[in-house]
Amino acid sequence: MVENFSQEFEDTMKDMYLIFKIDEQNYGIEIKYVIEIIGLMPITYVPNQEEYVKGIINLRGKIIPVIDARMRLLKPQKEYNERTCVIVTSINQFLVGIIVDHVSEVVVIEKEKISPLPQTYEKIEERFFKGVANLNDKLILLVDCETFVMPDRLTAF
Repeated sequence: MVENFSQEFEDTMKDMYLIFKIDEQNYGIEIKYVIEIIGLMPITYVPNQEEYVKGIINLRGKIIPVIDARMRLLKPQKEYNERTCVIVTSINQFLVGIIVDHVSEVVVIEKEKISPLPQTYEKIEERFFKGVANLNDKLILLVDCETFVMPDRLTAF
């Protein structure tokens, strides 16, 4: 019975993406990785981390690292505002918060609507994407959550 529920839940989430924005660009992350969306909270700086790792937060007793999506994508830093939020994700039971400019919606994107990224000049951030989707005349870069949240150099928090 539990297995059936788990499978039904996974089937329901299939092809669902949480859309967030950095500047005016739309990005999508598979909903299966999303635990919750929270407002900004106090972040404790941890020295000797990658620049995009903003620090750690205490989320109801769980200490989790927080990364800034904008900095991870090599975009200039921007002051946080009332729309800035944290997407709490779980990859193999590893919790990570991703700071984004704002979250806009949850959408269904069928596999047929996803194209590979075109060949461009080789850029480090291309490895963060699974493809691009054209949805209602908006291009959405689909984030590979597993490579996006994992540190470039493995370190312990």
